Order: sequence, then C-alpha cells, then structure tokens
Amino acid sequence: MLDVVVFGGLELSPLVVYFPVAFLLAALTRLALHRLDWHDRIWRVAWFEVSLFVCYLALTVYLLGGR
Repeated sequence: MLDVVVFGGLELSPLVVYFPVAFLLAALTRLALHRLDWHDRIWRVAWFEVSLFVCYLALTVYLLGGR
C-alpha cells in the first residue's frame, strides 16, 4: 500500500504512481484494438478511451491500494 510517494524531499500523492500504470494499460489495450482492427466497432471512441482509463485506474487503486 502506498501512503505517500517521496521524490526529492517532496511528498506526493500515490496517484502519481497509479495514473501512469492506468495510462499504460489503457494505451496497450488501445494498441491491441487497433492491431486487431476492432477499433472501428467502437461507437464513441473518445468516451470509450476515457472510460477504459477510469476503469483501469480504479483497478490499479484497488489492487495496489491494499485496503
């Protein structure tokens, strides 16, 4: 569980770690959809990508949050 991330004497929120992990997962999913040519089946691409990022962020916080 991450309480505080210390970087150069600054105390930062654990979301500094969670956001890049969620973004990487969303980017890999987006890449896979484009490689498989499934991206054209998505009706609203922007809404899908935002919701995918939010779902991955929630999963990351749940798994790494520890509570």
